[in-house]
Amino acid sequence: MKANLFSFCLTVLALVAAVAAEAKPMELYVATNGNDAWSGRQASPNRAKSDGPLATLAGARDRLRELRGQGKVSGPATVSVRGGTYFLTEPLAFAPQDSETIYAAYRNERPVISGGRRITGWRQEANGLWSAPIADAQGAPFHELFVNGVRRQRPTLPAGDGFYTIAERVPPPDPKQGDDRFRFAPGDMKSSWHNPSDIEVQCYQIWGMARLRIASVDEAARLVTFTGSVSNPDYWAQLDKGRRYRVENVFEALPDQPGTWYLDRPAGVLYYHPLPGEKRENFEAVAPRLNALVALQGDPDAKRWVAGIRLHGLSFGYTDWPLPPQGRSAPQAEVDLGGIINAVGARDCALEDCEVAHIGTYAVEWGRACQRDAVIGCDLHDLGAGGVKIGEGTIRQDPDDQASGNVVENCRIYDGGVVHPAAVGVWIGQSPGNRVAHNDIHDLYYTGVSVGWTWGYGDARAQNTLVEYNHIYNIGRGLLSDMGGIYTLGNQHGSRLTHNLIHDVQSATYGGWGIYFDEGTTDIVAENNIVYHTKTGGFHQHYGKDNLVQNNIFAYAKEAQLQRTRAEDHLSFTFQRNIVLWDTGELLNGNWTDGQFAMDDNLFWDGGKPFTFAGKSLAEWRQTGHGLHSVIADPRFADPQEFNFALRSGSPALALGFQPIDLRGAGAAEGKHREASAR
Repeated sequence: MKANLFSFCLTVLALVAAVAAEAKPMELYVATNGNDAWSGRQASPNRAKSDGPLATLAGARDRLRELRGQGKVSGPATVSVRGGTYFLTEPLAFAPQDSETIYAAYRNERPVISGGRRITGWRQEANGLWSAPIADAQGAPFHELFVNGVRRQRPTLPAGDGFYTIAERVPPPDPKQGDDRFRFAPGDMKSSWHNPSDIEVQCYQIWGMARLRIASVDEAARLVTFTGSVSNPDYWAQLDKGRRYRVENVFEALPDQPGTWYLDRPAGVLYYHPLPGEKRENFEAVAPRLNALVALQGDPDAKRWVAGIRLHGLSFGYTDWPLPPQGRSAPQAEVDLGGIINAVGARDCALEDCEVAHIGTYAVEWGRACQRDAVIGCDLHDLGAGGVKIGEGTIRQDPDDQASGNVVENCRIYDGGVVHPAAVGVWIGQSPGNRVAHNDIHDLYYTGVSVGWTWGYGDARAQNTLVEYNHIYNIGRGLLSDMGGIYTLGNQHGSRLTHNLIHDVQSATYGGWGIYFDEGTTDIVAENNIVYHTKTGGFHQHYGKDNLVQNNIFAYAKEAQLQRTRAEDHLSFTFQRNIVLWDTGELLNGNWTDGQFAMDDNLFWDGGKPFTFAGKSLAEWRQTGHGLHSVIADPRFADPQEFNFALRSGSPALALGFQPIDLRGAGAAEGKHREASAR
């Protein structure tokens, strides 16, 4: 009897242990000293080197597929990745069967997922250059080189930060075709340059840049012709007289430009001009071989989602960018470029506490049917293009097929547009219900946050967007034009821009605005934002309707403070309880003649100097029905010269109903990333 009872107890304990073991989430380990033939159940190799971690992330993915197929894993799983560099030879693809898995850095280690390869075999040339053989230079050329983790440039003319300018536009034979040639100034281009078909001409347009390949150079006629043309025959894309250009990848410029490199594809040789003090013994050069690193591949047509995949604490980088034989003419926002981490049909996936750097395109792209996904607490920098793309340019009618409800929060997105300058920090296309919050977005050549992809009053999906508590600055940087700290298009019903700090938006010519409502922007609210130090204006509406701009501070724009372009037969916007402060330029620029706007309860101050409201005195302005309660008075900021816009007691703005703006939460949290949720 006792023996039977003892046996029964053992059986129960065994069952309990089995259930507990089954309930415990599966954890696998990956390490650079691992082996994909091992079990992956240990963080380090055993003494006999017969078992231990797996060697690759793909190996861990495949092992989990095997275990799930065998019924040995039924719930979430974790893959802990040890420190070191993991060089991928193809992007890591996740499908629906890979769902509910976390790929996370092991403890405090920082693994690097690299799309590059180390270049070795360097030797000293007689002219002081270094060279290394590249066996596959013809079949697998690369456009980037990173030395000790720093991007190096190819030799470019003119040297430094200067530009050449187009001497004369030469229209193409077909006027419906984009420009494919121009005339240059004497001496700017040479027919004798080495490998001319590998030379790229960066042609700066208004809000984009075309990167064109040389087909021929006629020095006598001073005519350069390209293998392809710019994408659009319209004025903004034309290769007009006076527009700037640079010539990249000129071998003859290499000896005069330390820190640059040149790949001689026909010869299969990579050349590098070392910086002063650089030594080959502590020199690591990495060239990219991939354009992307991670793909989340759901199947929207079958409504099969890849779900619950989280990438945590990992670094991704060292990728390239595509350049077809005809060159590349960028659309607005470089929207045709993908992300090195890209997704279709992803649900509840996240990139958390990760770094993406040293890349050729966008960092992250949540595409078709991506919902409730997030980028949280990440550093995205040294970006060939921009930071995060959400949605598509295409309008999809089925809500299941739309990208929606995604989050970008507590991230630092900076040093973007290094290769493709028209890219933006965060781009949202035909996608509703997204949130962009508590981010630092800075040092870009184009817009900080772009929302919407419908020009005019047609069907649009970028609605119910929340852009809040972001610090957006050093935008434009004098290279391109027609951009904003925050830029919007189309029907924005339910969208709000609130508690953002935007400053230093500097365009090359026109269009350096803080908040920019472009074509058809409708039913959006901008409130409690502070905007200062912009080139063309703190606020601009090209055209749109029923927008509300209230309780903002617009300060110190250079050319004008507020701009409105198009007269329409409906209410453009309501502008109320705002403070406008300036010391140069005019107050209102553009078209203010039709009266289809509402402006009242605002405070304006130009330091006591005389100014007008589009040519009218305040009394005359009031006769048009505007500004009946607005005042011209010192707002009594705490220290506006130091950009402290706190209101001192007795500010006349308070009597107008202006509410003090607290931006202490704007930007990414310092130190430890703040807790945030993608839900």
